[in-house]
Order: sequence, then C-alpha cells, then structure tokens
Amino acid sequence: MERIIKNRQIIDDPWQFIADDAELPTGPVIVSLARWNQDRAALLERGRPLGVRWPNTTSVADWVSDLPHWDVVALEFPQFADGRAYSQARLLRERYGYSGEIRAVGDVLRDQLLYMARSGFDAFVLRADRSLDDALAAFGEFSECYQPAADQPLPLYRRGR
Repeated sequence: MERIIKNRQIIDDPWQFIADDAELPTGPVIVSLARWNQDRAALLERGRPLGVRWPNTTSVADWVSDLPHWDVVALEFPQFADGRAYSQARLLRERYGYSGEIRAVGDVLRDQLLYMARSGFDAFVLRADRSLDDALAAFGEFSECYQPAADQPLPLYRRGR
C-alpha cells in the first residue's frame, strides 16, 4: 500500500489509480476523466468510493454537475513549474463548494505543499524519490499566513492577531 500525506499526516492510501483498460477492483478507485466518461454508469453502479484524476488542462466548470459522485478529485502536476492545478483546487473549494478530498498527484515536491494546502488540497502523493517525513515538515515552516485562501478565508488582520 502506498503512503501519502493527508490532512497533514502520513497515512496508508486505500485508493488505487486504475488504468483505463484495467479491471476494477472492489475497493476505492481513482479513474481517469476519460474512463469516467466511458464507464460512468458502471462506475456509479459499483456503489464504492470513487475518484477521478483530472488533467490540469481541464476546465473545472465543465464537471461541476459530476462533483457529488466523486469522493476524490486528483489534480495533476505534470511538472513542478506548471501551477494550473492550484487554480483548479481553489475553484473547486471556493466557487463550487467541493468538500471531498482534493489530491495533488504528479511532480509534487515538498516546497509546494503549504501553497497547495492554502489552495484547497488536503492530500498529496509525492514523487517516489522524495521523503514523506521531510515533506511533512513543510507545513510548520510558517506560523501565520497574511492573505486569505481556501484554508483560511480571513486575512490575518481580520483574525484579531
């Protein structure tokens, strides 16, 4: 079982990413958006926890009506410097009220975690060559954030500090 960071803790990940041509196991699965489009009825009929992996080129607005069906939305970071998934996460949380898990996948590095969390991510699948223990320390590097964000809607001056 793979280990990930979720809600600022290292956990065993019960979710499996399933290839488009693979058979579905009995547990919680994350499928591609293409597979969701192709097998929607069968995936819903399973009655099991379901997640979808979105490319960062996908418009969040196009899938709003499907959000209630998904327990996890895995947003892709194809490379460290490509930050479009930050905007997707923030839109999911703030504009569309998505309360399920938003997971960062792909080229996910320690230096990004705090900013991802501020954008609305709550789970992180780090690159295989990175330490989860080291990455977890990233959340404690700043004691306060001044600006409002998905994780704290009030700016510091409105929080009475």
